[in-house]
Amino acid sequence: MTVFKRVAAFATMTLAVAGLLGTSTPGQARPTHANGIAATGIGMLTPASFSINVSNLIPVPQTATAVQAATPDLSDAEADDYDTLAEAVAAQTASDDDEALRCLAGAIYFESKGEPLSGQLAVAQVVLNRARSGQFPSELCDVIKQRGQFGFVRGGEIPDINESRTAYRTAVAVAKVALAEAWDSEVGKALYFNTPDRRPAARLTRIASIGNHIFYR
Repeated sequence: MTVFKRVAAFATMTLAVAGLLGTSTPGQARPTHANGIAATGIGMLTPASFSINVSNLIPVPQTATAVQAATPDLSDAEADDYDTLAEAVAAQTASDDDEALRCLAGAIYFESKGEPLSGQLAVAQVVLNRARSGQFPSELCDVIKQRGQFGFVRGGEIPDINESRTAYRTAVAVAKVALAEAWDSEVGKALYFNTPDRRPAARLTRIASIGNHIFYR
């Protein structure tokens, strides 16, 4: 075999190896705690993760920066496994720089401040369930501001809240737990809730009673 043919054969073998590496399928997310979260699966390297140095035909990995940029960014809630809901809530930061988060925290605050954490999480879960159901608006803020749904809404807007209040900071933390699905709520797929003194529609099925609310689907 000539030198040229040997180089060509080696090139073909090298490219085949790089192709095999690139066809690996990403890992699947899997739960790490019965009441916790799913660990994010990180995919194998793809063909774009390699370049070929034509001088010696050896695959050269991209820089560490490029690999890190392709790695999913885990939130606080996703990165840890919690033993209790209180622990999950306590682990969250107090920042509320996202509109959907602020709307959800507002609903938790006005509907369930002073309730047990499980009750606050249940209120958040109802809002999330509505947004996913196809029966209500798909955006969290629109779900909360929908006319005739939440009594605290005034003129289609959520009233201002003193953000320094402990109850609001707790509501923000609970909202983050709910959005990250860092803890399973007891209310499952409930879409409605009210106080015990109010009679629900006959078609609704009672799911749970938490604090001062009863939840229905």
